[in-house]
Amino acid sequence: MELAGAAGSRGFGRAIVPVREVPLRDRVRGTLHQTDWVPDLGARIGSGTWWRGLVTCTGLIAAAVLTNPGIRPIPGFITTSMTGAEREEAHTLSIAPLGLGASTGRRMAANDLVRPLAETPERPTIELTAALGNGDSFGAALQRAGVGRADAARAAALVSSEVALGDLKPGTMLDLRLGRRRDRRTARPLDHLAFRARFDLNLALHREGDGLTMERRPIAIDRTPLRIQGLAGSSLYRSARAAGAPAKLVEAYIKAIAARTSIGAIGADDKFDIIADHARAATGEVQVGQLQYAALDQGSKKLRLVRWEDGDGNGGQFWDANGQSKRQGFMGMPVSGRISSTFGMRRHPLLGFLRMHKGLDLAAPHGTPIYAPIEGRVAMAGRNRGYGNFVKLDHGGGIASGYGHMSRFAVSAGQRVSRGQIIGYVGSTGLSTGPHLHWEVWKNGTNVNPRSISLSSVATLSGEKLRAFKAKVANLLGVPTAR
Repeated sequence: MELAGAAGSRGFGRAIVPVREVPLRDRVRGTLHQTDWVPDLGARIGSGTWWRGLVTCTGLIAAAVLTNPGIRPIPGFITTSMTGAEREEAHTLSIAPLGLGASTGRRMAANDLVRPLAETPERPTIELTAALGNGDSFGAALQRAGVGRADAARAAALVSSEVALGDLKPGTMLDLRLGRRRDRRTARPLDHLAFRARFDLNLALHREGDGLTMERRPIAIDRTPLRIQGLAGSSLYRSARAAGAPAKLVEAYIKAIAARTSIGAIGADDKFDIIADHARAATGEVQVGQLQYAALDQGSKKLRLVRWEDGDGNGGQFWDANGQSKRQGFMGMPVSGRISSTFGMRRHPLLGFLRMHKGLDLAAPHGTPIYAPIEGRVAMAGRNRGYGNFVKLDHGGGIASGYGHMSRFAVSAGQRVSRGQIIGYVGSTGLSTGPHLHWEVWKNGTNVNPRSISLSSVATLSGEKLRAFKAKVANLLGVPTAR
């Protein structure tokens, strides 16, 4: 070992320690320390550990019962009443409810010098405001503000003699003054009422004796049309808004010219011209009405549109300044449903052989309303062989449309219908396998696909209507540009 480099044979391996016997007291103490005297009584029921825990629990309960010293009552003491300066100081610093005379000042509670009143005195008059709510009635708004039923009815009768109560706009503010009442069991009388009934009229009601009188206060209105001109720039919308045109007016202008020209073709140097109804009250309020004139100058191409009502059901349309109105676009869908069969050759579901399907089949529930896609005249409304209940509309310009398998009609022959008017209801009459609408369109007597037909018609004014139209155009062009 020494030749191998060890420090000696006595340093190799473990040291041998003599074994010493553990005393009995220490062994018992260790056993007691390692024993679980409070085990979970819900587990291992019936085992030795469980019985040991039950003995421990019983012993603890018995010890608690045997060593219970009892509960003694806690004595209470009543404070002595304060008198003199102590009581005044306590009142100064105390907090009392408003109903017992408290205030927001330094002294918040009443002292002995305060005497309660038999009843609270009333103010001679009360001034307040009320507002008409959406769907509210004039009389109900007054009663809600404290006006008696009789005064509210008299006020409503006076106001209705000047303006229709249903025309009063929601949000109209009512300035009220209620007078002194004779006793607390009655409502206060209405002494004064003032409000703006129309844009050009204020109304005021005053009490004279036992009745009410109404006073009209007209408001001067300047109805000179509003004219705004400028360059389109990089954005027609932003340029028109920057020139002072309201957002809704600019939207109406763009919608009007978009029907005649491409918005994307408008250049930065193109000039726009907008004229609209405009009302300015002497009190400062302003109202901008409908667009009356929309023009776009693109150099070699000039577009001038004027709103005109010709009295033939075409009110509110834009006509060219020379007195012509052009309508173009596609037919709308006559019923809300899905296309179950398209236009063209198909195998008939009942006959079983190939034949030309001359229209579109639109599947929809029984009784679904059918609308006229464009205006026209009812050329036929009755039974038509395999089509069942059938309606045919003549739209002019060689365009006609038919609607088959209806359950019932909503129009009669010779009647004129407008776009969107109900002409009948979906059914399954005639040669049909279920509720649907068969829709056909003819152009110059030939069946065409209803979804491909393009509408384009030109109406021209003449005679007295043309002279009136030209006069309106001249008046609009004489309006000065807004500054």
